[in-house]
Amino acid sequence: MKIVKQIRTYCPKCNKHTAHKVKIYSKKQDSGLNMGNRRRERKLKGYTGKVKGQATVKKVAKRQKMLLECNECHYVVEKVFDYRTKKKLELKTE
Repeated sequence: MKIVKQIRTYCPKCNKHTAHKVKIYSKKQDSGLNMGNRRRERKLKGYTGKVKGQATVKKVAKRQKMLLECNECHYVVEKVFDYRTKKKLELKTE
């Protein structure tokens, strides 16, 4: 999906519609030392059956997310698309 580099939308901090710079959200790599990860590793250690919290169904597509930064106050808002899509977000180059 191609998205323009600048969108005019509502800014909750300015309380009005302003131009926003668009950035594509990319998830950072997890540390692996989070409490949930350590607990799961402990559960998986040794001979185990089914582990609690295993995903039974894999989702085919992801919900895409983009970051909108207001040009006036530089407040950043996350916008998540309300539908799932296989296509990756990319900025239009005009």
